[in-house]
Amino acid sequence: MKKTRDLFWTFLKIGAFTFGGGYAMVALLEREFVEDKQWLSREEFLDMVAIAESTPGPVAVNRDRKSVV
Repeated sequence: MKKTRDLFWTFLKIGAFTFGGGYAMVALLEREFVEDKQWLSREEFLDMVAIAESTPGPVAVNRDRKSVV
């Protein structure tokens, strides 16, 4: 339950204070996920951003990470 709550508060914090859509959030997401919480490596994060940018529409890619949720 703590991991779910932590994930919720992370996205709430980023979403509440970011203006400009998904691309404006990328730097904040990277800092939170890679540097602060270490949920992803930098390479994993950049791979997911590259996949999201290569498809029309979505800015985020859902990934099954048992260590996060």
